[in-house]
Amino acid sequence: MINRILLAALSSGSGKTFLTCGLLKALKNRKISTRAYKCGPDYIDPMFHKRVLGIPGGNLDTWFSRPEDIRARLMREVQPGEIAVIEGVMGYYDGLGGVSTQASSYDVAKATNTPVILILDGKGVSLSIVSAAKGICQYKEDSRIAGVIINRMNPALGEKLRPAFKEQGIELLGCVPDCPKWKWDSRHLGLVMPKEQGNINEILDELAGCMEQYVNIDRILEISSKALDMEEILKPEKAVFIEKEHVNIGVAMDLAFCFYYQENLDFLESLGARLQFFSPLSDKALPENVCGLLLGGGYPELYADRLWKNTSMRQAILKAAQNGMPISGECGGFLYLQEQLEGEDGRIYPMTGVLPGTSVRKEKLGRFGYIELTAKRNAGWVKEGDQIKGHEFHYWDSDCCGDVFHSKKPVGDRQWDCIQSRYCVVAGFPHLYYPSNPSYGKGFVDACRRWKESQNK
Repeated sequence: MINRILLAALSSGSGKTFLTCGLLKALKNRKISTRAYKCGPDYIDPMFHKRVLGIPGGNLDTWFSRPEDIRARLMREVQPGEIAVIEGVMGYYDGLGGVSTQASSYDVAKATNTPVILILDGKGVSLSIVSAAKGICQYKEDSRIAGVIINRMNPALGEKLRPAFKEQGIELLGCVPDCPKWKWDSRHLGLVMPKEQGNINEILDELAGCMEQYVNIDRILEISSKALDMEEILKPEKAVFIEKEHVNIGVAMDLAFCFYYQENLDFLESLGARLQFFSPLSDKALPENVCGLLLGGGYPELYADRLWKNTSMRQAILKAAQNGMPISGECGGFLYLQEQLEGEDGRIYPMTGVLPGTSVRKEKLGRFGYIELTAKRNAGWVKEGDQIKGHEFHYWDSDCCGDVFHSKKPVGDRQWDCIQSRYCVVAGFPHLYYPSNPSYGKGFVDACRRWKESQNK
């Protein structure tokens, strides 16, 4: 039995991340061992979860992973006596293309038999919020919604509405009052990262206290402990590929590069990779003895001036690429690997020059959402016909996006070519989910190992 709960909402902006972090902090204060997960392909919200709990979380995504794989993962990662707190994504039923429940928070709850707490925004509404809650609960017979928390509503008003909720068979678990100072800054790709939120610890402490005062956390724990059993599956061991020796892979990790699926990093380590974190912003050289580089997404456009001025790092990466070192770049990493990048200040800055192209800001979000990718030709460690799932989310675009892969949206007819390759570099805008095709990640690690062997001859 795994104790678990999922916090969902009617829409984005309802306070899911805020209240999830408040609950995590309250549970931590109670010394209850907790693990946190995020529905969907989000990178930033898990950073907040990690900031609260001090341990990595992860993503649960029914587009990237089969339901049975998600269930097996929870059984592997959540220990007896722990509780798994899962934060939803967008609106509860919002999935692929905005017209399907596949890959929605509801889909994750269904795949894992997890009870759901619905968060509703109570700003500027009173009795009508009961009808909204009723509609969401009854839209699907198996909604699994076990209770409601109202955000940004005076608790006194919430108490007056309690009989109306009860009349509809809905349990009101509490009302969290609005507080103007309980706000986190946002930018074009979502919340500003935890490291940049100056008063985050103060906010978390106050929010946890507020949750204890106004939300029935004991009841939430009771609901989580009554989660239905997931279907019987053997508890699998973490996949381990037996290799002759480990291989060191450098992973860019700083304010400019920080968007990674934790599952990808865990997967690389299971293949024998030893991850060596470094900062293209501040380090002057690559970590010693690395045999490959992983440059993830993030905000290089915000730090284009600093990245440009760190000449020694740019030259080190270019030299490594020219020497045949395998390098994987995704979104922000792809921007950094190209010749030029427009910074947020509107200036054009030279980057590493590993790949051709210039990236500039566009007026709107480009090619947003899930994609399926198929390799059109051999490149680096990629073989023609290889398939993998991914996600795109970016405001910057390049005049040279590449054509190694062909990508297609899972809903509708939209499709395009993407991802460049030069030397043993494979980079583009898509964020790839390695477990959706284990051979892709294994190909990258194998290429790093071959490069290591070539240097030792």
